[in-house]
Amino acid sequence: MLGPGAVTFFTERHLATLTTLRADGSPHVVPVGVTVDAATGTARVITSGISAKVRHVRGGQTRVAVCQVDGKVWTTLEGTATVREDAGSVADAEARYAVRYQQPRVNPARVVLEISVDRVLGNAERWRGPGQDES
Repeated sequence: MLGPGAVTFFTERHLATLTTLRADGSPHVVPVGVTVDAATGTARVITSGISAKVRHVRGGQTRVAVCQVDGKVWTTLEGTATVREDAGSVADAEARYAVRYQQPRVNPARVVLEISVDRVLGNAERWRGPGQDES
């Protein structure tokens, strides 16, 4: 689903926004760090289990979007989120986060929003693809 330009874009150090939906359908948008496994089409966001984004997903609003932007380059990943609480999933997501960003602080309430990506929008292929530049 992700071409080489988008894969590169999601390995560079950028923050993103995560949009979840409240029970009334209105959007809740927050900044997040996100990691992407292009081979499986999975995006992961680590967060506290008591966060609003987790409450929205647990409440049945599982459709989410993650958008990353850098100047004129952007990519949005849309998909269905699942809350993962098991130690293995959390440790895996923390390790992925540490590679892209930094070692996350200790948080005993940490969970993972695991997003099964089914739609990719954006132009990162144009600007981050092999042999391309931003000029």
